[in-house]
Amino acid sequence: MELATFGAGCFWGVEAAFRRIPGVTATQVGYTGGSKPEPTYKEVCTGRTGHAEAVEVEFDPARVSYEELLEVFFSSHNPTSRNRQGFDIGTQYRSAIFVHTPEQEEQAGAAAERVQAGLHWPKKVVTEIVDAGTFWPAEDYHQRYLEKMGRASCTVELARS
Repeated sequence: MELATFGAGCFWGVEAAFRRIPGVTATQVGYTGGSKPEPTYKEVCTGRTGHAEAVEVEFDPARVSYEELLEVFFSSHNPTSRNRQGFDIGTQYRSAIFVHTPEQEEQAGAAAERVQAGLHWPKKVVTEIVDAGTFWPAEDYHQRYLEKMGRASCTVELARS
């Protein structure tokens, strides 16, 4: 098994997207990329710990490739939005790929370039590609949150008049 770690806004929806992929054997949501050991959700939400909400994905590379995971990552959020995804605003919601190997770094960079080349407007991909540091699992109530709530996504539906 191998690990991949992604930050793409609120971790609930991102986790749900990765859990649906055959070959993904486990996921957990948590915090990474910051300076405070064992941060809590409340602390991360202040924006002062430097952590991103992230999903750690365990996968079987014989069944799903890292490049396929990158495709899901880039399609599950807006990689041109700095420190914001939808209504969620703050550095903890940044777009980031936390790489575990030099091969992952190379593949992540190539994927970001492909996404950039496919954009039809002057926005730039702002996804950070950085070495994976310590991953701190989020509190239990965040794990598989959407599944527990009987929801398929975080999408907010606005009432129409």
